[in-house]
Amino acid sequence: MDNDLVVLFEHPEWQKPLFSALERRGVRYGTFDLKRGAFDPDRVPDSPLYFNQASPSAYVRGNTRAVPLALSLIRSLELGGARVLNGSQAFSLELSKSTQAALMRRLNIAHPRTLAFNDVDSALAQWGDRWPALLKPEQGGSGARMYLLNSSDELVRLLRDRPDVWLPDHLLTLQEYFQVAPSQGIVRMEFLGGELLYAMRVISHGSFNLCPSEVCNPLTGDSHCEIPETKPARPVEFHPYPEVPASAVDAGKRLMAAGHLDVGGIEYLEASDGRLVFYDVNANSNLRAPIGEAFGFDPFERVVDFLIAQAGQAIGSPAKVLS
Repeated sequence: MDNDLVVLFEHPEWQKPLFSALERRGVRYGTFDLKRGAFDPDRVPDSPLYFNQASPSAYVRGNTRAVPLALSLIRSLELGGARVLNGSQAFSLELSKSTQAALMRRLNIAHPRTLAFNDVDSALAQWGDRWPALLKPEQGGSGARMYLLNSSDELVRLLRDRPDVWLPDHLLTLQEYFQVAPSQGIVRMEFLGGELLYAMRVISHGSFNLCPSEVCNPLTGDSHCEIPETKPARPVEFHPYPEVPASAVDAGKRLMAAGHLDVGGIEYLEASDGRLVFYDVNANSNLRAPIGEAFGFDPFERVVDFLIAQAGQAIGSPAKVLS
């Protein structure tokens, strides 16, 4: 084995800060591009540790085949005895809004009412008159193909006029809509190895694309994100949030542990009645360097510290990780 770590990826721009940090530290790592690849299940794994960085939003970039390849590869790697960070259980959770809701119910964590469906009439019969509501792809990803709908007629008309909304897996979800104070936005907590890395408030200004990557939502200049949506009046804002409640951190830790996530982001909103309502679990965590720096550290260096430790455990000799 020439590498002590292999990173599975689909979006090269998102991974550049991680790759740079790995190179600075002299980590022996390889990469597997999920956009175009092949593997022989009889011949994997060829590294003791893999880090899954696949994204559910790959389909909006024309990379629809990346997610099924990632799942098949990860399952084969796990059966072959490799350790996969954010492995098949974590990735399957990220790919399913309804599974996330079911997990939150099991953990007694407040979350939006959610209905998964592949037939509009069946959905409307069960959803009733609970409008407005958010329509989301079951697979989700970077706010793609999300719509705020005010009536059943709007849902019927949208799916009639935009059949592509059913993509990528022809399964959609309706979710309960919560009005939040614009100045408060939502909160995203980033976790690493089961512990809180940092939390931030995200002010959307009407955008559904809250991807924290500086490629998608830069501090200045135009976004290079490929999520098609109406441009908000103002750029999405990301602010350090050191006062994140202990109850929110506890809920996030329980979700991370139950979902088998090694690295990930958990999002919640503050409802008008004071409840913290959790609505999204992200296994592909695009860290935001300026937020980490506001807390006094480089978040990518922290990830590399974690990867080195995990690789050392996988190969039984931490010294081998560094070149």
